[in-house]
Amino acid sequence: MRRAIALIVLLAVGAGGVGAALQAVARQRHYRELMTRGDAAMRADQTYAAIEAYSGAIALRDDSMLPYLRRGQTYHRQGNLEEAARDFKSAAARDATAPRPLEELADVLYQDQKFKGSVEAYESCLRLDDHSARLHFKLALAQYRNGDLTAAMATLDRVLRLDEQMPDALYLRGVCLRETQRPADAIRALERAVALSPGMIPAREELADLYAAAGRRDAELEQLQALALLDKSHIERQVAVGLAHARVGRWDLAVLTLGSALEQHPDADVIYRALGQVWLERPRDDRTFLSKAREALERVASNTGATSDVLTLYGKALLQDGDAERAERTLQEATRRTPVEPSAYLLYATAAERQNHFNAARTALIQYGSLAPDPGEFSARAAHIAQLSLKMNDAGAAVEWLRKATLASPGDGGLLAPLAEAQLRAGDREAARATIARGLAREPTNAALLALARRAR
Repeated sequence: MRRAIALIVLLAVGAGGVGAALQAVARQRHYRELMTRGDAAMRADQTYAAIEAYSGAIALRDDSMLPYLRRGQTYHRQGNLEEAARDFKSAAARDATAPRPLEELADVLYQDQKFKGSVEAYESCLRLDDHSARLHFKLALAQYRNGDLTAAMATLDRVLRLDEQMPDALYLRGVCLRETQRPADAIRALERAVALSPGMIPAREELADLYAAAGRRDAELEQLQALALLDKSHIERQVAVGLAHARVGRWDLAVLTLGSALEQHPDADVIYRALGQVWLERPRDDRTFLSKAREALERVASNTGATSDVLTLYGKALLQDGDAERAERTLQEATRRTPVEPSAYLLYATAAERQNHFNAARTALIQYGSLAPDPGEFSARAAHIAQLSLKMNDAGAAVEWLRKATLASPGDGGLLAPLAEAQLRAGDREAARATIARGLAREPTNAALLALARRAR
């Protein structure tokens, strides 16, 4: 009897074990089916079906890295960066030896502009595989975007030791060198990048800017011409070439380049604006060039969306053509468009003064000073504001601005006579006598100061 009971128990245990084994096999088969279904849905770009399949696989095998990785990639394709990052973190936690989840996590965090987290993820990935130049470059890019130029430069050194022919690394190195005020080294790095990858537009753009800053106009023009050939769909490239010709005084080539661009794009405002600028800046001994400048700029300035920059150029052309009244209206409008071209205030002041609108001219000069402060030009501008104040019989303001001018340029004796004049007109004879005395101590024979001294007695 006991033997029979024991046999029954053994049979029951055996049956349970077989059942559990069969269940495990079934679960594994179902897991593989779900993974296959998810992969097929991904290939068909059916992301929601893929997520459903991978989620089912996770429910069956929560300890597996792969379904988390695949679902994270699917969320990434959908643009759901938060869910993608969460799944990549889960995948990495389930297999600490796999670099792929960490790289994918770093990529997602970078795309989400979480650069600090991206740096940390790339560093973790590189601890598992530090022989990949591509991974080191991704880390350098994340470090750069995180504002750590020193770390980015050090990482780029490792990249170039692993692969000295990587143009992207040389380009990023050039950018870092430029931002750390090492333009000569930046140029060398970017030149190497362009030599390895002649079609790299960003590197050529950086080179053109660096050459321009260094005064290497021919080298700048060479890069701009290459960019125009590489990027024919953007007419701004041809415009840049035309304006570069103008900067080095090749006026005919500038007009020819812009004219050719206009033939291809007859309604492009950007070309008319550039042509107007070239005709306006071109040395001239007759009014033909000025007339062409005015005609080209009028076409774009008449648009309701004309920018402050365009209106400023048109106002300048009107002013040079002697049409001060229309120039004043145009330049006043230029000061109202944002972003404001600072020189619009200076030109508006000139136009307003020619129309005897002294208050408007004075206000424009003051506004220019607040918008584009330049210590080197302050005293001259302050003296001009004082002169306009005197024309308005505002002697008190004239005195104040001339005092500011003398403080800014204490060695400029030419400011003392106007200051004394303003003080006399303001009724402050004592201050005027003191100013005159200062001036005569420097220039005892100064006729203007001697005349003022007689008036101040």
